Order: sequence, then C-alpha cells, then structure tokens
Amino acid sequence: MMYDTLIRNALVIDGSNAPGFTADVALVDGRMERIGHLPDARAHAEIDAAGRVLAPGFIDVHTHDDTVVIRQPQMLPKLSQGVTTVIVGNCGISASPVSLKGDPPDPMNLLGSAAAFVYPTFADYRAAVEAAHTTLNVAALVGHTALRSNHLDDLYRTATADEISAMRAQLRDSLQAGALGLSTGLAYASAFSASTEEVMQLTEELTAFGAVYTTHLRSEFEPVLEAMDEAFQIGRHAQAPVIISHLKCAGAGNWGRSPQLLARLEDAAKNHAVGCD
Repeated sequence: MMYDTLIRNALVIDGSNAPGFTADVALVDGRMERIGHLPDARAHAEIDAAGRVLAPGFIDVHTHDDTVVIRQPQMLPKLSQGVTTVIVGNCGISASPVSLKGDPPDPMNLLGSAAAFVYPTFADYRAAVEAAHTTLNVAALVGHTALRSNHLDDLYRTATADEISAMRAQLRDSLQAGALGLSTGLAYASAFSASTEEVMQLTEELTAFGAVYTTHLRSEFEPVLEAMDEAFQIGRHAQAPVIISHLKCAGAGNWGRSPQLLARLEDAAKNHAVGCD
C-alpha cells in the first residue's frame, strides 16, 4: 500500500524500556501503520532519519498551560522539545470550572487576569481547547483552589458541609465531562486552611471515574513527611492513584533528607499507587 509518510533508518526508542533499534516507520492519517525493516514500502513523503532518534511524544505532566494552549495553540516551545501532551490544572489551580467574583486569588492569577477565566464549566473549557485546534494533546485536572474560590466567601478557613457538597457536585460534573482528576495546592495560603477531611470528601468523587489525585504538598519544609502521609491518607480514602508534585526537601533544615522521602514514597507504593513528578 501507499503510505502517507515513511520515516526510514530511525533509532526507535519505543518507551518500553527496551534498547533502541533501527527501523522504518510508516504512517497513515497521522497514525503508525507499520514498524520494521520496510525496504519495499512507498509513501507520498519519505524522511531519512539516519543518525536521529524517533520516540513517542513526551508528556509534560506538570504544567500551568491551561490558557496558553488556547491563546497560543501552536505551542512551539513545547512541540519543539518533543512534548506532544500537556497536563494542566496542577497545584490546585485550573482555568475551569471557575466563576470569579473579582480578581483571581493567588496563585490562580498565575494563569492570567480575571479576563482569562471565562470557563464556568469544564465542558466550556474543553470546547474552547477543541476549538483552538492546539497542536498538543491536553489533559486537565480540576483545581481544588478553583473550586474553593467558586463556593467560599473566605479562602482562609475550611469549607462547610454545604460548600463541600457544592464543590463535589462541580467536580463530579467536570469528571463526567472528561477531567483527569483533582489537584490540590495545600501549601498555598488560599488552600492551606482546608482540612484533610475537606479534601478527602472531595476525592470520594474520583473513585467512580478511576481519576487521579495530584497534590502540591501542604509543606516541603520540615513537616514534609507528615505532608506526604496526608497525601497517602487521602489517596487511600479515595482509592485513587496519588501523584506528588515537586517532591523535594526545601530549606537548610531538610538537607540530607532525600533518602527518607524516597523510602516513604517506596513504602507507600507497596500498598497504594503513588508517584511523583
């Protein structure tokens, strides 16, 4: 058959942790049709990739590109580095679902001014991403702080039962519309006052969707192990995979503690699905 594109003589790294191998790759309609030694294959366009590496597109798992993928859909800074998928909505901040009553609270303002928050539902945001025809795949988390800003009149306290119920309904609606999971940024002042119980109740919505819980830990300083334990507790409660953002030992008081953190992570992984980025 005639292929659309034929990439010849590439060193293929397929992501399976196997050694690279030299092969030809044939594509039809943007999808790989065959991989191997294809001397008789023909295509409308051929690329000699000798001396170059061909790999699956990289996934940038921790970004704040929520509005960038819409404003700058070509995404050249990412695409030029081999990134073909971005995960947005990290650290408890997301562009949707958001209905602001004023300026976005810190750190939601990282995504832009109030004018950038025009997606009251996750379905609105998804439609905007699709309409922008961005060059990348986009997977989005729902930010805990975004939900809090929608339903709390004061971000410096824990949510009431009614507020948690309203946030859960909005999270559930977002998951039904295709959201990847929930993210928290408990280290930030706008979410630090949220109790563990508040977050656990929200994450109960994740279970039915097989969704993930991603967290910028409540502390990266001396209480970092306690913050990790809180994340694991929340994940176990929700029966959801836990992804820890920015796993690090911040501050001089934490110097040399990396082995402790890694050991705690490995110990938790034996009984629960956890990861870090």
